[in-house]
Amino acid sequence: MRPTPALDAGGRMVTSFLSATEWMLPSPATQVHTISVLPSRRDFAFSNLTMSLRNSGGNEGESGSTKFHVVRDDLLHPLANGNKARKLDALLPVLRRCGATDIVTCGGCQSAHAAAIAVHCAEWGIRPHILLRGEQLDVPTGYNLISLMFGNVTYVSRSLYAQRDEMLYEHAIKVAGYSGTVMWADEVIGKGLGVDEDTTDGNGSRRVMIVKEGAGSVQALLGVMRLLKYLSGLTLFRKDEKVHIVVDSGTGTTAVGLALGAVCLGLQWRVTAVMLADTLEGYKQRERSLVSDFEKVFPEIYHGMEEDATHDNLVQWVERFSPRRSQHIQNQTLILEDNIQDSTYPDYGYPSTKLFQ
Repeated sequence: MRPTPALDAGGRMVTSFLSATEWMLPSPATQVHTISVLPSRRDFAFSNLTMSLRNSGGNEGESGSTKFHVVRDDLLHPLANGNKARKLDALLPVLRRCGATDIVTCGGCQSAHAAAIAVHCAEWGIRPHILLRGEQLDVPTGYNLISLMFGNVTYVSRSLYAQRDEMLYEHAIKVAGYSGTVMWADEVIGKGLGVDEDTTDGNGSRRVMIVKEGAGSVQALLGVMRLLKYLSGLTLFRKDEKVHIVVDSGTGTTAVGLALGAVCLGLQWRVTAVMLADTLEGYKQRERSLVSDFEKVFPEIYHGMEEDATHDNLVQWVERFSPRRSQHIQNQTLILEDNIQDSTYPDYGYPSTKLFQ
């Protein structure tokens, strides 16, 4: 890590706020691997330079080869998806501080979000209740197995799952029982709700919090911003360097968090998000909604940022135009492509997203 660069008043305020926030993860630190693109091959070929760079002072690789960096959040936890952990980093402490005894959420049969909720809730002493879409697998594997190991799993039909909010609320009511209470996590955030220990522990009643699919709330942005603050302090990036971040986007929360963090911290970093699950207008609407919620919940951070720099074009949303090349990249770099969550990649005049499909 290099010494923290000088920040303007807004950047110092954000840094101070992040330092004072209670986090789920003990540290924002993550491994960053350097990958070289070998231009001498007919097709793109990749080489993981991380170990050779450490051993030789950074002189390995073909002369003139393009390099990019991969943030290895897939190594954050042995069981939970790293990107999902980032989204829970600031959320779970808030819910526990508000007296949550149980958390209800949902996802697909192999949902990384559901597995992360199950694992981290179990670690924090909160009972996780997971609603999974579809039928139970004959042989549980992957994230489905992890959800079963750490959470209370209920399988629901696809028709019922189509009405997610109603499904989540009805299940939360059952979990809470006659004397318990049910709240949406989004309603808790920013309201400073306290915990009445006499009602949460003394009479054994449950306080059930509902976390929507993907945990794409404004609180999730803070964990991603914390990651960006950590990355900006690495010696890997020069001061005032213009870094280009490329990230796959499901809900779009991670991309918005990275871009918003760059603006708040005064970094000359830009974010390109590859759309995987929605239309361009859907992602733009999601971006506007998250930024608007961020302004309402954290006005002290938002204040002072330029209006036109926050509500429009924070993220460059692009289509995925080629199939995934997971096995090809895995064989050459030993990086599990499906688990790559955030990637920094310099702009060299051709579509950088092509390298991450």
